[in-house]
Amino acid sequence: MITLNNVALEYTPSQPVLKDVSFSLPRGSFHFLTGASGAGKSTLLSLLSLRLRATRGRLHMFDEDVTFLSRELLPRYRRRIGIVQQDFGLLEHLTVAQNVALPLKIAGESPSHIMPKVKELLEWVELKDYYDAKPSILSGGQKQRVGIARAVINKPDVLLADEPTGNLDSDLAVKFMYLFEALNQWGTTILFATHDEHLISKFNYPVLKLRHGRVLPG
Repeated sequence: MITLNNVALEYTPSQPVLKDVSFSLPRGSFHFLTGASGAGKSTLLSLLSLRLRATRGRLHMFDEDVTFLSRELLPRYRRRIGIVQQDFGLLEHLTVAQNVALPLKIAGESPSHIMPKVKELLEWVELKDYYDAKPSILSGGQKQRVGIARAVINKPDVLLADEPTGNLDSDLAVKFMYLFEALNQWGTTILFATHDEHLISKFNYPVLKLRHGRVLPG
């Protein structure tokens, strides 16, 4: 499903954030990604979400080389990827429901099919009373839940989660892990970046460690 071969990425010459990164994520797998703050976890997830391009090396996804996709082809692949961002990435001018519905709307699903799915998911994430609210009135934890709901609503082929439980209490974090597990059982390949060693210890999934710009097995 995802293979990186000797991938490097640098924002400024001679200062690589990632260097010689090589690993594979089989289709339908679930991996944790760990590493110290500043190790490059968010950069790696941005690379895999096709928002950044590698400086060198090759990236294969969906059985194709996507290292240097043209701008015209990028949306086709990005629609298959769900992203949970640390900064939430919500659109402030849209309501909670509209933010969650966005992936389905972009995919061309009819409104009559979209809204029942949005309502069901908002109830599950305990935000049914915020259906018509704007993100500006939400707490950090509530914004995180909206971001998670938006990322999973269309059951993407790949889910990239950047500290998705960082703003949630421990009980809610575990609840959302069960949501991610269900999504994984439906066939979604998941890479879950986290500092939460307690959470990692509760779930028996392989761990990739990002250290000094390289990914090491756990």
